[in-house]
Amino acid sequence: MKNRTIWVCFALAFALNARAATVQLCSPGNPLAGLEKVRDFETMRASSSDPDWKNGNADSQPIAPGGTLTLAELEGPGVIVHIWFTISHPAANYSQLLTLRMYWDGEKHPSVECPVGDFFGIGHGVDQPFTSLPIRVTSNGRGRNCYWPMPFHKSARITVSNESDQPCHALYYYIDWQKHKSLPADSLHFHAMYRQEYPCVMGRNYIFADIEGRGHYVGTIQSVYHVSPGWYGEGDDFFFIDGEKEPRLRGTGTEDYFCDGWGFRQQDGPFYGTPLWEGFNTGDRGTAYRFHIPDPIAFKKSLRVEIEHKGSQVFPDKTKSGFIERDDLMSSVAFWYQIEPHKPWPALPAGPDRLPFRDAPMLVGWKAVETTRHSDHPMKIQTVGGTTDGKQMFFTPGNDKGWLEIPFAVEKEQTVELIGKFLHSWDYGNYRLKLDGQMLTTLNLFAPAATPFSHRLGKQTLSVGKHVLRLECVGKSAASAGYFLGFDALAARTEVYSRGPEVDLRTLQKK
Repeated sequence: MKNRTIWVCFALAFALNARAATVQLCSPGNPLAGLEKVRDFETMRASSSDPDWKNGNADSQPIAPGGTLTLAELEGPGVIVHIWFTISHPAANYSQLLTLRMYWDGEKHPSVECPVGDFFGIGHGVDQPFTSLPIRVTSNGRGRNCYWPMPFHKSARITVSNESDQPCHALYYYIDWQKHKSLPADSLHFHAMYRQEYPCVMGRNYIFADIEGRGHYVGTIQSVYHVSPGWYGEGDDFFFIDGEKEPRLRGTGTEDYFCDGWGFRQQDGPFYGTPLWEGFNTGDRGTAYRFHIPDPIAFKKSLRVEIEHKGSQVFPDKTKSGFIERDDLMSSVAFWYQIEPHKPWPALPAGPDRLPFRDAPMLVGWKAVETTRHSDHPMKIQTVGGTTDGKQMFFTPGNDKGWLEIPFAVEKEQTVELIGKFLHSWDYGNYRLKLDGQMLTTLNLFAPAATPFSHRLGKQTLSVGKHVLRLECVGKSAASAGYFLGFDALAARTEVYSRGPEVDLRTLQKK
C-alpha cells in the first residue's frame, strides 16, 4: 500500500501542479492534499474537436502522405500538463512513421522530435498498453497519454508529420494546458530526442544523449531488435556530467539501469518497466523505460549519457561468450529539461528508415476473396484500420468446421521469412496454418478488442509457381465468443540489417 500511495502522490503532483520546477511531494498520508488551494491560471485546451461543436462529430484531423498537421499554436506564458492521442492509420507500424515535434518560444529547431510511438513509450511502431507515471497507454496500445509538464514563456507550437506512403485517416488529440500571468524564471523547457543505430557501431558505446547547457535529465526509453540470438543486456550505463573525463555515474548492466534484474520480462510501473519483450531470438523486439523522476540527474554545463551494447552469443563452433559487443538494432528517446538554446541534434532518420524491417506482401487477404475456396460459411471484405490496405478478408463460421484455401503465385524461387498478418478480436477462433499441405503453426486469434498482430511463420523456400495457404479452424479459446477469422496478408520480411545467424561476433570487434 505504501508504494501505491507514493505512486498516486507523484501522479497527482505532476498532473495538478502547473510549475514543473517547483513540484512538491504531497503527504503520503493524504495524496489529495492541496486540491483545495486556489489555482491562479486559466484552464485551456487545443483539440481536434469539430469546429461545428454543436451539431458535428468530425472530431479528428487527417494527414496526407508526406503532410504535416499543426495541432496547436499557443500563446504563453503557459504549461502543457496533458497530451492525449488516438490514431487511425492503415499502415503497419504507423506510430513509428508519424513524427511529433514541439517548438518552444519561437525556436527554429524543435525541442521535441521523435516518432509518436517512441515518445509515448513503445518502440518499433507497436501498439502496446502499459502504465507508468508520466506516460500511460491503454485501448490495446491505441490510447496514448503523456503527463510530462511542459512550460513555455512566449509560445508553443506542436506538429505531427506523416512520413508513410499512406494517409493517416484520423488523428484525435487533446492538448490540455494552463495559461499563466507569468512563470518562474527558472522554469526549464522540456526536451525529447530520438536516436537510432541500425546496427550499433562496433567499438563505441551507444549514445542516449549528448547535451550542452544547464538542466536535468529525467528519462530514457530504449528499444532493441535482435539480429542474432542471445541476451543483449550486459552493457553498462555511463553518465558523464559537466565534461568530466570519467563517468560520475557508472552502471552494472542494462537491466540494472532499467531497475530490473536477471534479464528482462514484460512488466510496467511508475518509474521503470519493460512493456514490450518478445524474447532472445533473432527478430525479437523489446522496449524498456527508466524515468528519473525522484532522482533527476542535474548538470550545469553538459551531460553525455552512454550505454554499452554487450551481451551473449553462441558462436558457430558452439562455444559461448556472455560478454561480447553485439550489433543489434537499437533506438532510444532521451527526456530532459534545460535552459535554451539546446545543442543541434543529429538529423532524424526518415520514417521508413526507422523500421527494422520491410514487409513485402505476397498475398493480400481482401484481394483474394474472389479466388478463395472455403467451407460453407460467410466471407466478405471488411474495412478495418491497422491492416495493409485498411481492409481484410473476414470469415465468419458459426462453428469449428470452417476452413479456407487461398491461392497465390511466386514469380521467382526465394527463401524468405514469412509473416502472417491477422486481426485478433473478442469473437475470433483458433486456426491451423498450412502452406502447400505442410504445417506452419496454430494461432489463437482471440483478443479483448480488435487488434492487428503480425506472426512470424519461419523461413520457407518457395518455388516458382502456384502455392496454397490453408487455414483450418480448430476451436476457440474459452474467452472467445466465436470462431471468426480476420486475415490481412502473408508477407515476406526483409530485415534492414541482416548478417546471418552463423556470423562470429568476435570477427566484428574493433580493437
